[in-house]
Amino acid sequence: MRRHSPVVRAPLRSLCHSLVVLCLVPIIAVAQETGSVTGSVTRAGEGASLSSVNVSVEATGQATVTGTDGRYTLRRVPAGPQRIVFRWLGYRPTQVEVSVEAGGTVTADAGLEAVTVSLGEIVVEGASRAPERIVEAPAAISVVAPAVLQSASITGQAPVALQSVPGVDVVQSGVNDFNVNTRGFNSSLNRRVLVLQDGRDLAIAFLGSQEWNGLTQSLEDLGRVEMVRGPGSALYGANAFSGVVNITTPTAREAIGSKLSLAGGELESIRGDLRHASLFADDRLGFRVNAGYNRSDTYSRTRTRLDGSSLQREYADASDEPAAPAREVRALAGQTIDPATGDAIGERDPLVNGYGSARLDYYANNGSVFTLDGGASQVQNEIFVTGIGRVQVNKAIKPFIRAAVAADRYNVFGYWQSRTSIDPQTSLQSGLELEERSDIFHVEGQTNFGFQEDRGRVVTGASLRNTRVNTSGTLMNLANDDRADDLYSIYGQVEYRLIPELRAVVALRWDDGDLIERQFSPKGALVYSPTEDHSFRFSVNRAFQTPNYSEFFLQVPVAAPTASPRTLEGGVEQYYASVRGSLPAAALAGLTLTDDLPWDFSPQTQALALGNADLAVEKVTGWELGYKGSLSNRLYVTVDGYINNLTDFVTDLLPGVNQAQYPTFSLTTGVDLPAELAALDQRIQGLQAGGQLTAQQAAQLRAPIPVLLGGYGQLQAGTTIQGANALATLPDGSRAIVLSYTNAGKVEERGVEVGLGYQITPEIRGDVSVTGFDFTVKSQQTGDQLLPNTPSKKGSMSLSYAGEQGLDANVTVRLVDGYAWSAGVFQGYVPSSEFVNVSAGYRVNNYFRVHATATNVLDQERYQLYGGSVIGRRVLGGITASF
Repeated sequence: MRRHSPVVRAPLRSLCHSLVVLCLVPIIAVAQETGSVTGSVTRAGEGASLSSVNVSVEATGQATVTGTDGRYTLRRVPAGPQRIVFRWLGYRPTQVEVSVEAGGTVTADAGLEAVTVSLGEIVVEGASRAPERIVEAPAAISVVAPAVLQSASITGQAPVALQSVPGVDVVQSGVNDFNVNTRGFNSSLNRRVLVLQDGRDLAIAFLGSQEWNGLTQSLEDLGRVEMVRGPGSALYGANAFSGVVNITTPTAREAIGSKLSLAGGELESIRGDLRHASLFADDRLGFRVNAGYNRSDTYSRTRTRLDGSSLQREYADASDEPAAPAREVRALAGQTIDPATGDAIGERDPLVNGYGSARLDYYANNGSVFTLDGGASQVQNEIFVTGIGRVQVNKAIKPFIRAAVAADRYNVFGYWQSRTSIDPQTSLQSGLELEERSDIFHVEGQTNFGFQEDRGRVVTGASLRNTRVNTSGTLMNLANDDRADDLYSIYGQVEYRLIPELRAVVALRWDDGDLIERQFSPKGALVYSPTEDHSFRFSVNRAFQTPNYSEFFLQVPVAAPTASPRTLEGGVEQYYASVRGSLPAAALAGLTLTDDLPWDFSPQTQALALGNADLAVEKVTGWELGYKGSLSNRLYVTVDGYINNLTDFVTDLLPGVNQAQYPTFSLTTGVDLPAELAALDQRIQGLQAGGQLTAQQAAQLRAPIPVLLGGYGQLQAGTTIQGANALATLPDGSRAIVLSYTNAGKVEERGVEVGLGYQITPEIRGDVSVTGFDFTVKSQQTGDQLLPNTPSKKGSMSLSYAGEQGLDANVTVRLVDGYAWSAGVFQGYVPSSEFVNVSAGYRVNNYFRVHATATNVLDQERYQLYGGSVIGRRVLGGITASF
């Protein structure tokens, strides 16, 4: 493990201190005369009120949204002529010219016309960390429609909203446990996709993966969700390996009013979400509070049958492929184990999650927004599928605090977030109780500016992160536990329009820290846009993924300690001593027959899974061609093709791969026991033939030899794993059976992602996505299986209806081909699936909406990763009151 000198850190530390100071210094806005603009927004030709419409002042960027009654108010608008802009997805943007009088109020009403969505009107930020039209973004990027978030909100399952995005794998292994990945090489704890909410990395510090049931807002309150596909480390750094999910929550003034949602349904599910937001201090301050609670049964089942058939029984109706025998030693929380059969007794404890958060915004006259927000979520009884077996999170809490300044040309933010196991997590495989406390401190600043009359643009920023992890010796060795590690980053992107139709983009990021060697992540792209609704893109990207703390510093048993090595060693030493006392020294000439073998086994030999502190980062270099375009005012198409080269995979736990820290120990070290026992046997037979031993004496001396050889053979077999010797010497000199990690392997992967959307009528829309994937393994570590854990073909089809009378509905069909799965202890086949999801809602009036969602409505029982739970149907219904 490497450490930096203070000299290297000093410049970046000074920079980050400056960012903190900047975050605390208020912007003094120039005083000026202002007035107010108020009005209502309706649907043109019908007169129905439209809520959630974005209303902004074009000159200043001041913005708000309409309430449930369609009304809005903009205060402190500079006096004079102003243009008020009304925008909402699915409606034609509308502008109204007004003249604002100092101290007065002017009315600006708008009627929005429903139209097909034009790509040229959609603005994204995730691809360049700055606003740009989606059609010109230098990456494959999709925006999740608000209606999709609204229909998925009742489930509390954020990844469900990403299921129809081209190229995205959404793998469910429990009610709330999901893996979200793009472009292959998924795993049981996937962390190749970086998930950010308002710049805050939502990953668990120890594992680097997501805990999706730990969000502190309901899904429909998340705001804007963008999915960037492909390597993204040039702007986002570590773990933006295959993509980025960028979530931007609304400010308080964009969510004015109160909303209460209550829901329930199958799996004994109940859910409640509450949100309130309002303005005060002459609309200069806004606050928003969110709270929620949900409870349900689980798809997970106890797997403790003594005959190892639990997984086979669980998967019997879900696949034609028989599952391998497997047995866990701990039942799910709330259940006990029948000692005679191993069957579970009693009822499973339910999954329980709760959250609360609050946000305070200060709105400056120049459009800048100062934000302080924080909250916490508590998760209980969910199951994680990990490389060393399933782990149950009995109870954990995740608090956070964030402060930010967002201005037109820069933003600065800092946050602290933590995760603490209130009750120890339980390894169902080993029965061990696992503790974890982690803290992340992060500060980041970014600026963007144009040059040559906005022909070019520069985006640049820097960040500092300090991560602290303590497992109290339950997951990491004590020498490396209770640790703090720094990560420093500087990044920048330059865009320049070579000609009106052609834009060049170059980006570079530098990351350095205590756990990784210095990394440079470049990116280059050309975007050709012959018209505002069509673009062609070519890009080259490099990204990396940092090993997680488990891979660096893991130390957990993989099996119960065994006394057999020491028993054999002692037996051989005792036998040799008896032979030397029974035979003349001359007869034993040339034989060692020591009563102090060099094996030095402890009374109990441990079997351990150990991390590798010398692991390097995984790397990917990707080449991509893409097209986005509206082929008519009803049809849009996106096509993306890529080739990625991946190297330096972190392997599964393997024997004999970490020689630097745990050198292999051979049973032939210092003594060749089989050869020596064979030679001794021949000497004894020779002494009997020469009359120096009677037949009875010879038989007594020879009798232990086959027993000792049998014990030696059993020890060799028991310490040979996947064809390699797993015996190793630990740093303290003791012997153990060791599995560890290393970097190895090279893979080329190829894929095509196609998305089509067609507006059949103003109310009815159809969407189709198709993804193809292939790969070639160029090299891999002996004993390791490099499988992408993703289907070669998958697709989705959806039909949506949004009527004029408050009725909306959606039907989505997901088709996923079967594929082989290999991640840690779980290796098997994932069957093909055809899931149908249905949702519908009806707005009774401006204040009440009833809605229902059915996932896997046909109840096709399937597991989506090998080792995960069988997922069945879940039907939920609810009501939302807005006021």
